[in-house]
Amino acid sequence: MLDEADHGCSRSGAGTPRHGLPGRALLTVGAAVTVVAGLVTSCGAGSDPGTSSSTTSAASTDAESVATDAYIFGYPLVLMDATRESAMAGVPANRIAAVGPIDPTQNSVVMPNVDTVYASAWLDLRTEPVVLQVPEMADRYWLMQIMDAWTNSTHDPSIIAPQVDDGQGAPYTYAITGPDWSGTLPHTMTRLAMPTETAWMLGRIEYRDSADLPAAQAFQRQLGMAPLSAWQRGERPAPVGDPAAAVAVSPPDQVADMDGRTFFTRLNTLMETNPPAAADQPALDRFATIGIEPGGRVDTVSDDLLNAAVETARNRIPAYRNPKARRENGWEFATNLGSYGTDYPLRAATAWTSLGANLPKDAVYPSLVADATDSTGAPQRYRLKFIGGQTPPAQAFWSLTAYTADGYLASNPAGIYSVGHQVPVMPSPDGSVELAIQADDPGHTVPLGNWLPIPSTGEFRLLLRLYGPDRRALDGTWQPPALTPIPTG
Repeated sequence: MLDEADHGCSRSGAGTPRHGLPGRALLTVGAAVTVVAGLVTSCGAGSDPGTSSSTTSAASTDAESVATDAYIFGYPLVLMDATRESAMAGVPANRIAAVGPIDPTQNSVVMPNVDTVYASAWLDLRTEPVVLQVPEMADRYWLMQIMDAWTNSTHDPSIIAPQVDDGQGAPYTYAITGPDWSGTLPHTMTRLAMPTETAWMLGRIEYRDSADLPAAQAFQRQLGMAPLSAWQRGERPAPVGDPAAAVAVSPPDQVADMDGRTFFTRLNTLMETNPPAAADQPALDRFATIGIEPGGRVDTVSDDLLNAAVETARNRIPAYRNPKARRENGWEFATNLGSYGTDYPLRAATAWTSLGANLPKDAVYPSLVADATDSTGAPQRYRLKFIGGQTPPAQAFWSLTAYTADGYLASNPAGIYSVGHQVPVMPSPDGSVELAIQADDPGHTVPLGNWLPIPSTGEFRLLLRLYGPDRRALDGTWQPPALTPIPTG
């Protein structure tokens, strides 16, 4: 299941749109594959919203402060490794898991998208490159996001930018190499060099409606992956379809259950095979003063101090507020995720809420929260109006999805869970697009594609997904319109 916790964004009065961003957007299909459901807005309700420095406190030499900052620094690496272990209980390394769409009537996944099917693989690059082949998909959107062990999106070939060498075409064939590999690749392969020996490939393939799903899944099954030597022998293992296995404890909970010494011992071990970047050296020099370093031992610090540092860090991470998050007309989203440099608080907060966040050039996800009822308890109706030429600017496509306060798809008799993509919107004669956001059927005066049902009570969430966002969506030239309540009575 997908485990999620509220990320603590700001809230305003009843009946008005509110920032409300669900937390841990982490989907575990059994124990075999872990993928994000699509929410990648990193906010928070920290008391100091203005900081984005490389550590969360001043560069104190106090051992507890050092350990606290080291936890924030290392949390993404340890969580990634726990996620890898859980996934590999059902699918071995260097093998693709093909994940189908969720059943919208089952409350088993939080904040799911209904736009794509997933392909996930954990890569072991210690001994040789791993080959990834993507078939020709014509005009169908696809993205193969490849992350290092620290959660940075290092490569992102897609239909928009396949990122192959000159002269190479479909099927697109990539050789993903580790940091220490040197050798010669076949001229038909494009090298994608990774800075760590562990990598996570998370692919997405568009499907347009239920009738189109078999075609999307056929392309999903055509994805190829194998170690280079096996590939050259002609081995092409098929993706593992919808792997399922029981997960006793989710990866985030596994990390949460670690005491300080267990966490830092694991971090030291992981940093040996997945070394930090050169830019991290000042932080590493500070952490090394208490034994937190690749292959190090935390022997000079007490258990009580380490545990206190862990508690402080685990309170600080979800409270972090991204100072560069965009807040426009009641919507909130981030355009600085996916590659973090030395912004360790942002990296940790994103891993906490949205492990596997995309680069903004690949996708952004404006989100808001509002009340389904007015101050009297009557159902509240809303309108969302895009003026002519101002629908969400995406090179691929966009969609708008409604969720309950708990992050599940909003159940409704019409079976409508999202509009804009699978259900096309209908513009007015003046070119504008007005969407009815309400629980009850607005009737024949509203085109079918312009009605998005919401829950009849409680809070609800709207998530606007832009796949391949245009520059205007990233630089603020375009802004999502405000969600407007229609007066009742």
